Amino acid sequence: MLGAAGTTHFGTPAAHLRSIALLEGLSYLVLLFIAMPLKYLGDMPLAVRVVGSAHGALFVWLSLLVLRGLTSRRRPASWAARIMVASLLPFGTLVIDRRLRGEADAARSELEHG
Repeated sequence: MLGAAGTTHFGTPAAHLRSIALLEGLSYLVLLFIAMPLKYLGDMPLAVRVVGSAHGALFVWLSLLVLRGLTSRRRPASWAARIMVASLLPFGTLVIDRRLRGEADAARSELEHG
């Protein structure tokens, strides 16, 4: 899948993790700042059910990718802890995106140049 300026989003495990982390973080923000107010101020509980389900699925997907990074990519526990803590904080995955982008770019470069 190609994104802006020809960057791959799912070409490597690192790029896959970065993409899911961004989606998970955005779904968390939508849940907190759109769906929750709709539920409590607009009497629309379905908003939380829908967005919450999507966010939950993305969180599980992110967790599995982090676990895969620990096992098959031999990433350190501090790497996993940083990502998982960031996923619990609003805007957290957006803050760590620069580091994840660097990992994804390095993996893509290694893949392209052997």
